[in-house]
Amino acid sequence: MAILITGGSGFVGGHLARLLCQEGEKVRLLLRPSSNLSQLQGLDYEPAPGDLRSYDSLLAACQGIDLVYHCAADYRLWVKDPQELYDSNVEGTRHLLEAARQAGVKRVVVTSSVAAVGIPAGGGVGDEDTPVSLEDMVGHYKRSKFLGERVAMEAAQQGQDVVVVNPSTPIGPGDLKPTDTGQIITRFLRGGMPAYLNTGLNLVDVEDVCRGHILAAQKGARGRRYILGGYDMSLQQILLELADISGLAAPKVQLPWWVAYVVGWADTWISTHILKRPPSVPLDGVKMARKIMYFSWKRAQRELGYEPRPVRRALEGAVRWFVDHGYAPETPLVKRGPSSNGK
Repeated sequence: MAILITGGSGFVGGHLARLLCQEGEKVRLLLRPSSNLSQLQGLDYEPAPGDLRSYDSLLAACQGIDLVYHCAADYRLWVKDPQELYDSNVEGTRHLLEAARQAGVKRVVVTSSVAAVGIPAGGGVGDEDTPVSLEDMVGHYKRSKFLGERVAMEAAQQGQDVVVVNPSTPIGPGDLKPTDTGQIITRFLRGGMPAYLNTGLNLVDVEDVCRGHILAAQKGARGRRYILGGYDMSLQQILLELADISGLAAPKVQLPWWVAYVVGWADTWISTHILKRPPSVPLDGVKMARKIMYFSWKRAQRELGYEPRPVRRALEGAVRWFVDHGYAPETPLVKRGPSSNGK
């Protein structure tokens, strides 16, 4: 089977590429000229130069392909021009699906996010059927992912074989940027988290997310969405796990949400209007943290056979990788590996 992965140099896409190459699949990766290819070293893949904003490059990349994993996305909680998020996450998805139709691709697995999934109004665990609307989306990133998923679902309703997966919060080694969750880990390892918010996330091993993608391609129903989640953990629980792994002390002070809001507002305003750089504490991220993001992956378990492993292994792998690659200093329990060349 010939497979195309968009976002093949990214966190999820890179791990998926490695897994598929190890399984002997014929893999083509859509890559921008600026892509960091360090996580793809040693893999036997075909590069396809392109960009979600270029339909012609997507059409060329889809030629001769049987299955597409659409993992590419613009994941930023702050951006100077929000239209960039919509161009990639909404119109880019539309372009990719049209290119796949024109090229005769049999199936497309679209990587959405739990950012597009609803949370019960009174709190609790969200699932694929929890009511949600565009008005519930906080910030341009979540709105763009919601609209991009809507494009995928409309394509499925029109007859295209499209399956949607909604990863929760993937963690593990190889988080190059790093993601917002990776930044929580590195900030903790650097001693930059003296307090915590009363919030929570659903953490999942990035390798389990990739296996979930493959299961969705094999068993998923057209027009169906599947949450690829792991384990619900409060931020305090996450930091306690990181403390146990690293030997560092976990923060004991809970920060009131209004304090975090003021800090996020001030940092975002100063960074945007004076420093002209991304903020360290994006206001949209603070707003998102007010909702506890817990999710159920029972549909994926029931229909796909999806079964995530305990998340401790992924946290340990992330800490080790960040230390080995210079994103964070050594800790009492995690020393830099002898073969590490730094970041």
